[in-house]
Amino acid sequence: MPILNRAADLQDEVTGWRRHLHERPELLFDVDNTAAFVAEKLREFGVDEVVTGLGRTGVVGLIRGKGEGRTIGLRADMDALPLTEISGKPWASTTPGKMHACGHDGHTAMLLGAAKYFAETRNFTGNVAVIFQPAEEGGGGGRLMVEDGMMERFGIAEVYGMHNMPGLPVGHFAIRKGPIMASTDEFTITVKGRGGHAAQPHRTIDPIVIGAQVATNLQQIASRTADPLRSVVVTVTKFNAGFAYNVIPNDAVICGTVRTLMPEDRDMAEARIRQVVEGICAAHGAEGTVGYHRNYPVTFNHARETDFAADSARAIAGADNVDAEVDPMMGGEDFSYMLNARPGAFIFVGNGDTAGLHNPAYDFNDDVIAHGISYWVHLAESRLAA
Repeated sequence: MPILNRAADLQDEVTGWRRHLHERPELLFDVDNTAAFVAEKLREFGVDEVVTGLGRTGVVGLIRGKGEGRTIGLRADMDALPLTEISGKPWASTTPGKMHACGHDGHTAMLLGAAKYFAETRNFTGNVAVIFQPAEEGGGGGRLMVEDGMMERFGIAEVYGMHNMPGLPVGHFAIRKGPIMASTDEFTITVKGRGGHAAQPHRTIDPIVIGAQVATNLQQIASRTADPLRSVVVTVTKFNAGFAYNVIPNDAVICGTVRTLMPEDRDMAEARIRQVVEGICAAHGAEGTVGYHRNYPVTFNHARETDFAADSARAIAGADNVDAEVDPMMGGEDFSYMLNARPGAFIFVGNGDTAGLHNPAYDFNDDVIAHGISYWVHLAESRLAA
């Protein structure tokens, strides 16, 4: 089927919701107003059960179909980013330092539109759980919702997510089986040397010189340790040391991120970072310590569910407008925790020629709304067909 007539009819109303949310961004778990807006709409639609406070501030609505059957979950994220918006749109953020720079306002609005349609039609056997998640942007809200027992409470058998993609044309979709987004680990390396006068470096153990060697050698993890056919990214993003022109400091701190698509590469990268730091610091008489935090796991699409999702996208967009073998992205996504808990799939929907994600000029493209709603409807109705 092409775009649903009802989805097109809902376009203006859902756009209004989206722009309302865009003007009022909230961060991480502090999405109380957004969650209240979502819960109010779900109750207004006649959703059978609306539960708040999952994963601290998450919302789940359960919509029962025309007969007994399985439950599938459809997920959207609600939180914004700590950026000051420069889009110049009339509906731009009214809160300096906060903006919807990743399109979560659009994701939330599209899933609300689908929920309204489901509550009106109930053209499925079983149940649809619409999941509105806080704290995707670094807080791990997806993990907390799973740990709160969301899957068991609602009997969710499969779970699906969707994210907009700038650069992909509106009306297009992209997906792949297996790893579609990377794990996102973080490291903090401390090099403890011995400071002193900049004119007498021989009396010091210079943590800046040693730290520079560490930072350079970390790049060889991807280029010389990882299999060239596998994706591994090790990026140093902070290097802090010193306070004066003529003083060699005692310490240097190096921070960064590691992105991988396979668990064994994740293990390898962490081990090699520790080895590099230990070896270089020992060679120069310094002490090196590594703090390593494993953040979001790999977002892994299950094969059968990915086929279902791709078929639904083709039904909406046409086969030529669905890339079912898109290259993985090395960004992270905490929908990964839900996919670790239940089979499912994560798909990208085209946002057109817009500014990129996490860019202060970004804005979700409202032309996407009818495509997103139609995808959710087709997926749910086809998965829960009598």
